[in-house]
Amino acid sequence: MDVNELIDKGTALAYQFGVQVLTGIVILIVGMWLARRITNIVKGILSRREIDPTITQFLANLCYGILIAFVIIAVLSQVGVQTASLIAVLGAAGLAVGFALQGTLSNFASGILLIAFRPARVGDYVEAGGVAGTVEEISLFWTRLVTPDNKVITVPNTAITSGAITNYSLKEQRRVDLSFGVSYDTDIDKARAEIKAVLAADQRILTDRDIVILVKELADSSVNFVVRVWVNSGDYWPTFFDLTENVKKRFDQAGISIPFPQMDVHLSKED
Repeated sequence: MDVNELIDKGTALAYQFGVQVLTGIVILIVGMWLARRITNIVKGILSRREIDPTITQFLANLCYGILIAFVIIAVLSQVGVQTASLIAVLGAAGLAVGFALQGTLSNFASGILLIAFRPARVGDYVEAGGVAGTVEEISLFWTRLVTPDNKVITVPNTAITSGAITNYSLKEQRRVDLSFGVSYDTDIDKARAEIKAVLAADQRILTDRDIVILVKELADSSVNFVVRVWVNSGDYWPTFFDLTENVKKRFDQAGISIPFPQMDVHLSKED
């Protein structure tokens, strides 16, 4: 092969490589533009659906990263780099990292679910993950609760989403359930009238909802009433405690006794 043939072949190879490089640059520029465009569209859709800004930004960044990865692979393939082995290495590395961070990733996925679907919001009193308290913060990995006695409990998000979540604050109204027992010699109608008087005097009770005063059971030593009223959620515990105290006071004034468990012991003297 003479010098002219070498020059011609080198020129052809350089031309071919140059075209590949220029094509790769075009793919890179157009791919990055499309990645940004698609990412902005995804971000706009999530924002219009009122998805939490933390999740919106994370998903937008994740979408952009995945698209850029595809663009880079396309560019490398265009310039002649064998990408099959590179993809295999990256896949194996990703699998290893996934196994190593399995628990963390589970908490992360659970955090996204909690923020996206909002079974509990900051300020709600909930029972979840085996604990109960007011939600102070929901992050991507854990949720912080504050108990009524001001203890802070940090719960992994997986523990919350893996079980039932009871939200006591989600609804505007709650039903207060109470039980009162009276002795068997008490006039049932009189006892019911005294309970009604206590309920009528409490302005927190919602009168547009059903008010229930029924005999629940004939127990061993008492006749038990069940009382059910509706209040605004914020008034639940004050109403619960006040009604319990006021019914007791009203019974005392009316001479209605509330029986308590007792045992009568009879001694006999043997001759």
